Amino acid sequence: MQRLWDTNPEIRAARAQRDAASARADAAAQPLYNPELVLDAEHADVNRRTAGLSLTLDLSGKRRARAGQGSAELRVSEARYTLVRRDMAARWLKAWSVAALAERRSVLGQRRLALMRRFDELAAQRLKVGDISSPERDLAGLALGEAQLQQAVLVADEAAARAGLQAIGAGRVASLPPLPDGLPPALAEAPPARASEELPELVQARAEQDSAEAGLRMARRARIPDPTISLTGGQVRNGPVSDRVVGLGISIPLPVLNTGRAEVAAAQAQAEAVAANARSRRLGLEAARVEARTRHEAMRSAAVAFRAGRAAAFEDRTALLEKLWRAGEIGTSDYLMQLKQSLDTALSGLELESRAWQAWFDYLTAAGRLTDWVDGRSQEISP
Repeated sequence: MQRLWDTNPEIRAARAQRDAASARADAAAQPLYNPELVLDAEHADVNRRTAGLSLTLDLSGKRRARAGQGSAELRVSEARYTLVRRDMAARWLKAWSVAALAERRSVLGQRRLALMRRFDELAAQRLKVGDISSPERDLAGLALGEAQLQQAVLVADEAAARAGLQAIGAGRVASLPPLPDGLPPALAEAPPARASEELPELVQARAEQDSAEAGLRMARRARIPDPTISLTGGQVRNGPVSDRVVGLGISIPLPVLNTGRAEVAAAQAQAEAVAANARSRRLGLEAARVEARTRHEAMRSAAVAFRAGRAAAFEDRTALLEKLWRAGEIGTSDYLMQLKQSLDTALSGLELESRAWQAWFDYLTAAGRLTDWVDGRSQEISP
């Protein structure tokens, strides 16, 4: 997971965007205006040599508003980076559970293929001694062919799952760590969910609101003209007479042709839209948390029940079925039907456990604890 966080292109892009936002925030905190130096020389009937210095004064608080907007944009970028990092972890964990499931299904498929080969060989032997009929022997051959076809599909599914895992960007997947033998914890043992305000989605939403409000303040400040003060000094020579001159000037733009009202209206509408989006996001997160809790409990309870029941005793059941078939207590078709049912049940059990782990990852994501769990901090925050 650490390698994923270090090398994934999307995470690296989000990290670079965060660094860029930090630089923009530093730039926004700088003064808006630089002083201007003016040198003037005139050689005519009157010789004039003057130097002037002018500076526009930020009396309306534009710098403060711009710095607030830059700081809010930095918080937005930091929250986005946290979100991308968390979402990549969730994607990798769920893709890992899918790939681990595909690997276990392929292993179980190999077991099925071995059983069908053994069944085909035994059927050929029993046909020679007259224990089964020719149609039953053909049924065993057909079952072997079907198992070979199904195994090819399972191998292809495993390759696709591994490719999907590798595409996320954690490097080449040579060997997968298996899913834990146990089931994910129950909610009573899970780390407590974070408060809604601490979720990165809402942290980002609040930062976006702050940015929009700062943009509105900036638009309002922009309507206020900033005066420019200039100071000029020099020497004027007219024939034999030479005089020193000093001048003080002030200029103020007149907001007549463009009053800036449209910009303020647009910023106001943008701020209202961002606030509404934040409220909608809060409702969606609360609903997702309830759904994740319910789904996690349902999947875990079903997996616990499956493990506790006879459905999980695959090896015992297959051995018993072969013993009954060889003893002639069940027919070939009954043996194949029950064996297929046992295999399908075992495959369903594997998928159920994988879905239970995926539901656990979804719950940790909705609870705001996924990165804590990945970093091993879940024990410190468990109730």
